[in-house]
Amino acid sequence: QVQLVESGGGLVQAGGSLRLSCVASGSTLSWNPMAWFRQAPGKEREFVGGIRGSGSNTRYADYVKGRFTISRDNAKNTVYLQMNSLKPEDTAVYYCGASRLTIPIIPTSPTSYDYWGRGTQVTVSS
Repeated sequence: QVQLVESGGGLVQAGGSLRLSCVASGSTLSWNPMAWFRQAPGKEREFVGGIRGSGSNTRYADYVKGRFTISRDNAKNTVYLQMNSLKPEDTAVYYCGASRLTIPIIPTSPTSYDYWGRGTQVTVSS
């Protein structure tokens, strides 16, 4: 059974940086798209960024483009989210998702992802 574990969240001042990690176990996901989503209190889970299995393509939501970078190390079964120039509106629980399909696209809907971690809290103070 696939398990995803996120880490790296915390409290940071506006303008600061954090690096999130998502380690997958139970299966090799080297060819499966993976993505980061976030959910703030009272809001729906929203797409942040995703990466194809090969790592050759990435996709970002407009509100993080230019500030966040997603990458993956398939040898370590790990996906990263480097977050720079953080803003208070980035405050949320960040979740890692993985598709069970080896598809050559990066879906933006959370319903397209089959495996989820428990999330890591990111809080940005003003």
